[in-house]
Amino acid sequence: MNREVAVKILRGDLSGDAIALLRFQREANAASALSHPNIVEIYDVGEDNGRHFIVMEYVRGRTLKQLIQQRGAMDKNEAVSVMRQLISAVQVAHKNNIIHRDIKPQNVLIKDDGTAKITDFGIATAQDAVQLTQTDTVMGSVHYLAPELARGESASFQSDIYSMGIVFYELLTGTVPHTGDAPVQIALKHMREDIPSVRENNATIPQSLDNIIIKSTAKNKANRYKTAGEMLDDLNQSLDEKHVNDAKLVFPEDKQNGDTILIPEVSGMREKKRPNFAYAVIGIGLTILSGIVITMIIVLGGMFEPVSKAVKIPDVVGMTLEEARSELNALVISVSSVKYQLTDDIPEGEVIQISPKAGVEVEKGSSVVLTISEGIYVVVGDYANRNIEEVREELKTLKITIRVENTPNSTLEAGTIISQELLVPGQKLDPQRQYEIKFYVASDVEFIIPQVVGMGVETAKAMLESDGATVVATQKSTEGMSEEEIAALVRNVVVEVTPSAGSYYIQGENNVITLYYY
Repeated sequence: MNREVAVKILRGDLSGDAIALLRFQREANAASALSHPNIVEIYDVGEDNGRHFIVMEYVRGRTLKQLIQQRGAMDKNEAVSVMRQLISAVQVAHKNNIIHRDIKPQNVLIKDDGTAKITDFGIATAQDAVQLTQTDTVMGSVHYLAPELARGESASFQSDIYSMGIVFYELLTGTVPHTGDAPVQIALKHMREDIPSVRENNATIPQSLDNIIIKSTAKNKANRYKTAGEMLDDLNQSLDEKHVNDAKLVFPEDKQNGDTILIPEVSGMREKKRPNFAYAVIGIGLTILSGIVITMIIVLGGMFEPVSKAVKIPDVVGMTLEEARSELNALVISVSSVKYQLTDDIPEGEVIQISPKAGVEVEKGSSVVLTISEGIYVVVGDYANRNIEEVREELKTLKITIRVENTPNSTLEAGTIISQELLVPGQKLDPQRQYEIKFYVASDVEFIIPQVVGMGVETAKAMLESDGATVVATQKSTEGMSEEEIAALVRNVVVEVTPSAGSYYIQGENNVITLYYY
């Protein structure tokens, strides 16, 4: 059908693995059952000599994760636009009784025109499908994992909604809400800790957007959106003026994690019954001890000022990590985690943000999160109308693979860049990552002059000009011809061409093709 496609092939060593094969087939069945502009389309599924494959729509672009890593936090309007597409797609999947179970920016492809496409239904399942393995219920990416899945419960539509809430948080902040040295630490945070407010990073984000994240990531499913449609309805109204001053969404105290835990009696640890005499001695001793303590409190109470346990978080922005740790440790404040991000103008290694912010009062023993500059972004230039070799030299220190497609052009000097693809002007790049850029470069017009004698002069001229040639039409003189010869002439038809047909022609500054006619 002459169209570009992507072919996904099950790794050879997994072809004999019944579970892996079933997951692969499940992906094909799940995605092919869905038709939506924001879900990657499945064209064909098959098997060839033991190799199982899926033929799917080829999306020219990059993953949403790559976009976030390259650009950082999105503008709220752009983030809402992306989320509308994702929620709309997930809503259709849910209506078809399919739970994706691994929604994350790595599984979202962004086309060059901004269209989002959800892909990778590799661990998707119908809501009533049998589980593949005992541990299959906690498959997925821990950064986006709903707390009930971390507890080993079955996936549901609401676990997809939780993942979408985390994706929305990442779009608005450029980072995931919870980090840790090991996956289990991150999973525990999703189970125990609230998602930070996106307004801590950017106060211009309206509370209505923060409320959507709060509701979609509620730990108690009773407080969470019941359907993707509910979430989409709130998102569609979130930027309306009437929601500008929405109050912060707060749920009633969640007691689901406060249930009494019954610990079984441990053999040999049961307390032995003491005789009454022993209890009497212990009681007298405690009475005397409490009297002494009370007396000391009365006598010494006025000798000391009460010791304050509150301290203000210092301003460590601009310091190195070690300097900041030292400053904080002196106030008995620890660093719970360190995030790294690229910046526009702050050198690598400097603290660019502290959370909670400087000046906030906290108790001694509290912890903070530091964000450190990972270096300065490289900004993609507009290379149109520049010489390709100059641009190669300029980009040689970066990890950018340059692809060139020569395009015949009679108006630009050979070697001049006409346009660029894959990397757009103004795009921010991580200098440590690998990228690719494609240039369309002007080249000389070169072709064999076709036979145009006998063609209409305007038709021949248009044809040659479409090949990039400069064409001149010259009317021949009839001077010296008899009236009979003149009357016999065919008008406006090419009778001669210079250079002649079959000649190899290069379009240069002074080169032209001349068509002669009567």
